[in-house]
Amino acid sequence: MAENSAISWCTHSWNTAVGCLLTSPGCKNCYARTFVENRMGKDFSAVTKTASATFNAPLKWAKKTPGARVFANSLSDFFLEEQDPWRAEAWDIIRRTPELTYLILTKRPERIAANLPVARGNKTTQYHDPTWPWKHVWLGVSVETQQFAKRMDVLRKVPVYANQRFVSAEPLLGLLNLDLTDYRWVISGGESGVDARRMDMDWVRSIRDQCTAGGIMYHHKQHGGLRPGGPAAVDGIEHRDVPPSQR
Repeated sequence: MAENSAISWCTHSWNTAVGCLLTSPGCKNCYARTFVENRMGKDFSAVTKTASATFNAPLKWAKKTPGARVFANSLSDFFLEEQDPWRAEAWDIIRRTPELTYLILTKRPERIAANLPVARGNKTTQYHDPTWPWKHVWLGVSVETQQFAKRMDVLRKVPVYANQRFVSAEPLLGLLNLDLTDYRWVISGGESGVDARRMDMDWVRSIRDQCTAGGIMYHHKQHGGLRPGGPAAVDGIEHRDVPPSQR
């Protein structure tokens, strides 16, 4: 949850909170829950704001590592209702650090529109900035099965800079037929851990081919399993596209 993230598609991971609530099948074997409960000894369902040093870390990173890609939040969900009390503070940090590229991934796209900095007088955020959308912020949704591809439709209606929307098909739990209109980047990956569910490589090939056909950036993170390890090739080729740096 800090600088030098092990996640292949970002440089740093930034957590404004620790803890989350399960919302769909992709959450069943959540790596964050395992980390928080087993490594940190905390109740994952008790969402708490991170300490100041962690919460304010991007202010340091902007000077030390301009151009870094920052994943928010690896141990929670940025648009979780429980984060409402401090989301305005988080937006302020993001606004003040345009040297960084923020990758905000959620399973709750229905909460995005009402919790953007553009929402003047919104009782949830009480934060307004007429300059939104910001070119250093990408918004994404998780889609683990075709049932949840509808999340993409919700995000498609949210204003972003230059169609900077992305989708993460991880853990990939089935064959997906994606409408990539207004999307620029796709991530795929198998589930990791002791109870990892099976991923069929044909599901991965299908996503790869859809991205190729649509001219969409594509990043395949891992095949999954107990020890997924480093870069994973698809038919002998590694796909490691990431958003361009704002540096």
